[in-house]
Amino acid sequence: MSMTQPDPPLTVDELVSTGGERDVLEAFLDLYRRVVIRKLMGVSAEQARLRLVPSLTTLAGVVKHLAAVEREWFQLVLAQRSYDEIGGVPHDDGWALGTEETVEDLIADYERACTQSRQVASGFELEDSVPHARLGRVSLRWIYIHMIEETARHAGHADVLREQTDGATGFDG
Repeated sequence: MSMTQPDPPLTVDELVSTGGERDVLEAFLDLYRRVVIRKLMGVSAEQARLRLVPSLTTLAGVVKHLAAVEREWFQLVLAQRSYDEIGGVPHDDGWALGTEETVEDLIADYERACTQSRQVASGFELEDSVPHARLGRVSLRWIYIHMIEETARHAGHADVLREQTDGATGFDG
């Protein structure tokens, strides 16, 4: 039986439908990382900073926050690096924006943080665990699932903010 290429082509998450656990976890985390970036692309600096809810949540703030979360979980917790080694963790979880921060800078910083996270994670097995102040110990598996939850949740926030900003909706816009 011959299989034809589906139209539209399979997405990253669909390509791992029979993959191993790690492949599935990494694919879903990378999928939502890309969604978050796409939600910020194509908006002006003013639109990226637009506060449409009472909290500090903005399109730009979502990306900055998620860069801080990547560093916290993969570098600080998993790699057991010090705050000094990772450049600190923002006291506001990364939501506040500096006047000098551009959309391009925020995207580049988030991509850098994600690349560093992938590099750190590549040195661990899913069941490897490290000390954690609150949880006692935490495994890479748990960190992946937590990061999928955190990133997907904020991708949803970004989706709503983007729709309120310029009407763009969907996974890709």
